[in-house]
Amino acid sequence: MNAYIFPGQGAQFVGMGRDLYENYPQAQELFEQANKILGFSITDIMFEGTPEELKETKVTQPAIFLHSVILSKVMGDSFKPDMVAGHSLGEFSALVANGSLNFEDGLKLVSQRALAMQKACEIKPSTMAAVLGLEDEVVEKVCEEIQGVVVAANYNCPGQLVISGEVVAINEACEAMKEAGARRALVLPVGGAFHSPLMEPAREELAAAIENTKFNTVTCPIYQNVTTVAVSNADEIKKNLISQLTAPVKWTQSVQNMVADGATLFTEVGPGKVLQGLVKKIHREAETTSGEA
Repeated sequence: MNAYIFPGQGAQFVGMGRDLYENYPQAQELFEQANKILGFSITDIMFEGTPEELKETKVTQPAIFLHSVILSKVMGDSFKPDMVAGHSLGEFSALVANGSLNFEDGLKLVSQRALAMQKACEIKPSTMAAVLGLEDEVVEKVCEEIQGVVVAANYNCPGQLVISGEVVAINEACEAMKEAGARRALVLPVGGAFHSPLMEPAREELAAAIENTKFNTVTCPIYQNVTTVAVSNADEIKKNLISQLTAPVKWTQSVQNMVADGATLFTEVGPGKVLQGLVKKIHREAETTSGEA
């Protein structure tokens, strides 16, 4: 069975999507539509901006969404998912890919999500850190022992977990992780504490937007970050999408469940190959490939 997977923040690069724009009239049309919806020329930043401009949350998230979704559309008949999943932001791309959201609504939600997250980041100094070489349970236990807000945020693959929280608490946790035997505990260059309780203001803002958006019947199930199991029901999809901002991304568990349900080929649709690497670490026998237009 074919599983299609969609990357999240961090996969962006200058020049992303330009080949699609230049070679496919359908892609050009969708990119131009996106510029109108967003109210600024995101194509200029994607194709020839600076890495700094591209790294701004309000730009990064729509840029990755557009690259993934437009690529899936120009793939035409070769795009045949039996199941989909997305890492964090990638979940919105996956929901357009399985017909749950239309292109315009998906982009509007991603833009609102990015702006709400950026706003939440400005309330309190917060960040994230990657912890390598520790069991998940050990990471969770260390987080519980630290004063202040610090939680396990991204279960990327066995031995690679990202923690999220207040700056002071994250720094303390990194030291404690090293003492507990972590190979590395490294603060990441991100704007704030995504997938932690500190994103509550953003969750509330996004919840209202999601509730007012029409979700359609899906063509195949999505394995969502929050529950990690196959979901096809629109109300359930909405509920999980709202919870996602303050809940951890359980990528390891999602991939394991996709494999258990018959996934043999994982196709990453969008910029980069990060998810293919993670899938291989989660399930060595899985075949992985990149989506090609």
